Amino acid sequence: MSRIPAAPSPYECAPEERPLFPGSPYSPMHTGRRRIAYVLVAVMMALTATLGNALVTVNLPNLTGALGVYTVEAGLLPAAYVAMNACANLLLIKARQQFGIPAITHTLLIVYAAASLAQLVLPGFGMALLVRGISGMTSAGLTTMTIYALLQAVPPDKRAAALVVGISLGQFGPVLARLVPVEMLALGGWHGLHLIEAGLALASLAALLAIPLPPSDRSPAFEGLDFVTIALAVPGISLLCAVLGVGRLAWWTDTPWLGVALAAALPMLAAALMIEHHRARPLFHTRWVATRDIMRFAIAAVLLRLALAEQTYGTVGFLTSMGLTNDQLRGLFAVVLLAMVAGLAATLLTLTPDRIAYLVITAALLIALGAWLDSHANDLTRPAQLFVSQALIGFGTMLFIGPALAYGFLRMLEQGPSHIVTFIVLFSTTQNIGGLAGSALLGSYQVESARAHAVALAERTLPSDPIVAARIQAGAQAVSSALPDPGARQAHGAGALGQALAREANVLAFNDVFRLVAIVAVLAALYLAYIRIFNVIQRRRAAQGAPS
Repeated sequence: MSRIPAAPSPYECAPEERPLFPGSPYSPMHTGRRRIAYVLVAVMMALTATLGNALVTVNLPNLTGALGVYTVEAGLLPAAYVAMNACANLLLIKARQQFGIPAITHTLLIVYAAASLAQLVLPGFGMALLVRGISGMTSAGLTTMTIYALLQAVPPDKRAAALVVGISLGQFGPVLARLVPVEMLALGGWHGLHLIEAGLALASLAALLAIPLPPSDRSPAFEGLDFVTIALAVPGISLLCAVLGVGRLAWWTDTPWLGVALAAALPMLAAALMIEHHRARPLFHTRWVATRDIMRFAIAAVLLRLALAEQTYGTVGFLTSMGLTNDQLRGLFAVVLLAMVAGLAATLLTLTPDRIAYLVITAALLIALGAWLDSHANDLTRPAQLFVSQALIGFGTMLFIGPALAYGFLRMLEQGPSHIVTFIVLFSTTQNIGGLAGSALLGSYQVESARAHAVALAERTLPSDPIVAARIQAGAQAVSSALPDPGARQAHGAGALGQALAREANVLAFNDVFRLVAIVAVLAALYLAYIRIFNVIQRRRAAQGAPS
């Protein structure tokens, strides 16, 4: 295969410094100052990849009014981001191989900045949806760039640590977004938010122009069937994400278009997988994904990502239902941020190939413990009472995400560079769509549980009960000066009691959600322990049966 000549480069690379994968940069020796510069570039890439979208997601209830849309429509914004993020690597990995890292990354950042600035002059839901999709694609590209930059900053024997840090840095975006004051974002009709997104993109572009990565080998990478697969997968995944994003808001059985979207998505995804399954040089290696080790990896990754929705949906949803705003959650997420830093440090200090399973099991157990502690919440629970539980979950997040990536990466290395697209797509799909599915599952369970608790509480609340009557009377007396009519005061007292019952049903429902998360996390830990024990037994049997 003929090679496209790379641009002249100031780097003089030895053969051992050649890139591990097509499209990735060379790894020459750098000075100490340049290594530090690459670390700063990596941090900038990670922030740009996740912070902008996280700012939109955590402020979505406020943005809904500014955009003039209903909550259901606003639910499509995070879905668009997840869909494009999950699909992007089908295209970006081979695009970097064929056109080079600078061309692809610079294009993504310029388009992202331009779209963010366009929201200042063309505000509206359509533009917001477009920007979320562009943000998802850019995030996929910049996550890889974060890892590439860190790999330049470390010696060869520390590359595993760079890989773990590179994927872990992106997890800080949603937490940092909780610490940004809403007032700063909402300036001028949310111009502050759009300017932050554009500023992050332009700052990253400037950083890459000032501290470029070493060159990479380029060669023709795309085949005709690649575009057929992409043309089927992108709309299929987009429709699936749309269903997951708004299903619990519009409600699954009340909205016919959800069924239509799902019925259209599944055949497209099945067709894409069928094409890849029968290709000589597939973009996505279905046979490798179907192997026992990779299926186990995917199941464990999805289970733990579902459990991690406890923090993003469960805890935040509970506190929001208690009347707290994002500004009142800063102390809680400052604690979570510190716990995540500690978790990343613990991962780097303990991570070895033999310990990956134990780290992920520990992460699952920490998440289970945090969720179980949260399941004792009541209507007086506030962020201060959740510091310990959420710190445990934040710590567990770091113990999970890096080792999970490392495990999959090691399995991919056994197959060779041709499987890099498959691995990256599988990992991003389990994490992004898994997170969206986790919020959909927990949200739906919470709604059904709240209804059940409301019915149960109403059945036990009888007007003839002296306690109930006294509560209604107290509510009536509270407005006696404003409502002279006794009947109106009595109705107000009954309404106040109904609101209190609804609030209590909501609290009980969130406690059910937390218990469900704890169960899922424990099941994930048991599943991983079973796999570990099974593999040890298999190796011992193989060793005993081997000829001496």
